[in-house]
This record gives sequence, C-alpha cells and structure tokens, in this order.
Amino acid sequence: FMKKPVLNLTLCAALALPLTALAQSWEALPKQAPSPTNNPQTAAKVELGKTLFFDPRLSEHGTLSCNSCHNVMGGGDDNRPNSIGMHDARGGRSAPSVWNAAFLSAQFWDGRAATLEDQAKGPITNPIEMGMSDAKVAIERLKAIPDYLPLFKAAFPESREPLTMDNVAKAIAAYERTLITPDTPYDRYVRGDKKALDAQQLRGMQTFAEVGCNACHMGANFSGPVLPAGEGFFMKFPNIAGSEYDKKYDLLADTGRHSVTGKDSDRHLWRVPTLRNVALTAPYLHNGKVATLDEAVRVMAKTQLNKELTPAQVKDLVAFLGSLGGNFPQQTMPRLPMTAGSSVVPPVDPHLTVKTAKK
Repeated sequence: FMKKPVLNLTLCAALALPLTALAQSWEALPKQAPSPTNNPQTAAKVELGKTLFFDPRLSEHGTLSCNSCHNVMGGGDDNRPNSIGMHDARGGRSAPSVWNAAFLSAQFWDGRAATLEDQAKGPITNPIEMGMSDAKVAIERLKAIPDYLPLFKAAFPESREPLTMDNVAKAIAAYERTLITPDTPYDRYVRGDKKALDAQQLRGMQTFAEVGCNACHMGANFSGPVLPAGEGFFMKFPNIAGSEYDKKYDLLADTGRHSVTGKDSDRHLWRVPTLRNVALTAPYLHNGKVATLDEAVRVMAKTQLNKELTPAQVKDLVAFLGSLGGNFPQQTMPRLPMTAGSSVVPPVDPHLTVKTAKK
C-alpha cells in the first residue's frame, strides 16, 4: 500500500489551521488503488471488467447489471433506500457506493467479503439481486456470446480456461479499482492548495475533529485505518442506544455483522463506510432510512458520540463533507459483445411471482 501524504504541523501552521484539528491526521487519497498480487492491473483486464460491469445479461432476465445498483455515472450507488433486484425484490440494505471501495479492507455493510473479487461474485447469483441460479449458468451464458472469449483470453493470457467465474470477478474488481476520486477539494487542500476549501468548509473540518467524527472516519478514505484484506474496520451502531433515532429510523432491527458470524459480540457492528462522495449518495445509513445529509450528521453525532450539534455545526460539517467528493474520472459506456440472430437470455415465465427480500 503506497505511502499516504499527511498534513503535518508545518503545513497546518502555514494554512492557519488550528492545532485542535490535528487529531484527524489529515491524509490525501492515493492516486492509485492497491491491487492484490494475484490480480495485477492490466488494460485488457480493466476493459473486460468494465464490459462485464455494464452487461445486464449477467442477470437472470437480462435486465440488471452491476451498474444498476452501483451507478458509476453518478455517486456509485442507486440513491434508493433499498435496491430493486430480480422479480422486483428489494434488498435488505442500501447499496453502498462503488467509488473508492478499492480502499476498503472488507466489502458489504457487514464485511462478509474480504476483497472486491469476493464481493463481485455475490450479486450475480443472489436471488434477490441479479438472480442467476448458479455460477455455472452465468458462465455458460457468457460462453454463448462468441466475442467474450477473445476478451477473456486477452485479459488472462496465462489461463488455459480463461472464461471462469473467478476471472469474471477478477476483471470486475480490476475495473472497480479504477473507480477512485483522489483529487477532491479536500485532497488539494491537504496537498497544499490553501484556496481549495472555503471558510465554511474549513470550520467544518475543524468541527469534524473536535466533535470526534474521526474516531471512526479516519484515514485517507475516511473509513478507518489501513488493514489487511478481510480484516474489516467495524464499529457499533448505534453506539449509544436509547435516543429518539432508534425507533424513528429503525436502527436496531438489523444486527449487522452478527447476521454473518452469529456471535453476540458482533451484534450491531458495521463496517465503517467511506465518507468520500457522501453528499451524492442519499439516502443514508445501512437501511437508507435517513433522507438528507444534514439529518444523517445529527443522527450520527447523537447515536455515536452522544452530542447534540448546533445548526451552525451541522451546516459546517455538511459543507466539509461536500469537499470530500467530486472530480470523477470520465466514464464511457462500453460496446457489449453481441450475438447475431439470437438471444442468450431465455424468455420470462409470465407466471413467476415476486420474491421477497432477505437480509
């Protein structure tokens, strides 16, 4: 993992940033996301992954792609409380953004996937997401599209059998590692551009540290410390139960990490999400129950830190959070490999019933 620039004492003094803000160890996002040794980045692999990311034929009815829930033409999510999957099913949690997910040490809200590769396999065969019955069916469909095989051979020249589910996941993960935003106003400020943040954003930056938001949202990605893959950074939410928000936003219904491990000690533990581009990913929380960013700021201050923020503090924090987003690398829609004279997607049974969501 490449070394991250840190805003030091000298720079703070030069920018007239109060020393109280130093509690946050302000770090700019690296210009490149880390890659595992067993899946190095190549241009061919990234292009294949992008094509697969946008291809709805990886879903049962050929209607949903990875981009359906993680729209890279926007904030990397779908701006819904719960995503709409196959058979009009609803997911149990709000879709997290794919932007900067490459810097997370575990994926999904409950951290059940160690890597982007592990995560990429899940939705394709999840009955309430993309709905393919199993990985074999998904691969057979791709094999029925002749022009996919040359793309897999180019991306995985060392593989005797390049078109596999493992390689599908590796390609998608490689593309997702290009989805980073390392040049936000905040990053430019940390790197020395004194004009990158306005006065309100600077107040919000100081408030962020003074209130204690950095207890969870630390590091360059504002999602916790750099940890080995699979070792997620988890925090209890709500940390302080009993506020009006527990009932108002149904905060205790989902047990989070506990639903994966079954351990009592993991009850209501959640992987700390990144705050990058958070202004663009409403609604908020794991269940998408909070409609606006200013309300999310109030909820988190009370449930995590037991603090009531003033209206001015909320506005300043929202302004600072806005500085953590933007400057997305340009995305262009890929031309998908096609079939001539036939379709690989089977006809839909008109008697199918709507599936109900499971957590």
